[in-house]
Amino acid sequence: MNDARVLVTGGAGFIGSNLANTLAADGNDVIALDNEYLGTHENLADDVEFVEADVLDDDLPTDVDVVFHLAALSSREMLEEHPRQGARVNIEGFVNVVEQARADGCDTVVYASTSSIYGSQTDPCPEDMAVEASTGYDASMMGRERYAEYYDDFYEDLTLAGMRFFSVYQGYGGNEEHKGQYANTVSQFAAQIADGEAPVLWGDGSQTRDFTHVTDIVAGLVLAAEHELSGVYNLGTGESYSFNEMVAMINDALGTDVEPEYEPVPLDNYVYHTKADASKFKAATGWEPEVDFADGVREVCAPYLDD
Repeated sequence: MNDARVLVTGGAGFIGSNLANTLAADGNDVIALDNEYLGTHENLADDVEFVEADVLDDDLPTDVDVVFHLAALSSREMLEEHPRQGARVNIEGFVNVVEQARADGCDTVVYASTSSIYGSQTDPCPEDMAVEASTGYDASMMGRERYAEYYDDFYEDLTLAGMRFFSVYQGYGGNEEHKGQYANTVSQFAAQIADGEAPVLWGDGSQTRDFTHVTDIVAGLVLAAEHELSGVYNLGTGESYSFNEMVAMINDALGTDVEPEYEPVPLDNYVYHTKADASKFKAATGWEPEVDFADGVREVCAPYLDD
């Protein structure tokens, strides 16, 4: 994608800033909209226009060719602490952005959803399998998907592609550090181990995640827009690693030998396993994840070796 005018909501956040910076570097006119509740404009390159605003506001800069709607309260904890705000931002904010984009003539929307609606699955999850709202966050993302179905069906020229992210990481050497306790476990554990601190794993550490590097996520988002896709699509590698394996890989990359500590799982509906079946998206766009997890872990750890 180049020479396009693009809006990225949540554009100062982790995934949003990576997307905005990449699009700007490729010759696009990029607006990153964020209220900086979960993001920081410091993540953005100089050639990205930053607009401090909320997705619930009127008069958003939606006179663009493509909207990437990534703004959300993006964890179960946030929705449990602020259920009404979470529902407003994640569902009403989505509707508000789409309505303003449609009124301004933008007919291509790509938006963030989540893989957590699959629950705990050791087999690869296709998009047509049963999903469930085990948390308020899940319910809000499913609400987005249902509204997107309505828009796709009701407005002939409007396309909305929902991207179900799996476990997205980059490391504190990238644009993830500002997330703190909400950063991916790879990034948190690498920082702790580099500092000689034992990471705390829930249960016995055998839970698995489909860890997907943010550069592969960004590439997928761009392809979804370029192909003007409708419907929902998984963005994940199709490979899963346990937390124990991940900690061992971090120790190997750092040349350390920090043993994790284990605590009982504090959640009743904890997701133990995730794994994507991304064949639908690959067939539609040709997308393939390019960052092997072992290489990704080494990338996350590299800044600590330079100190």
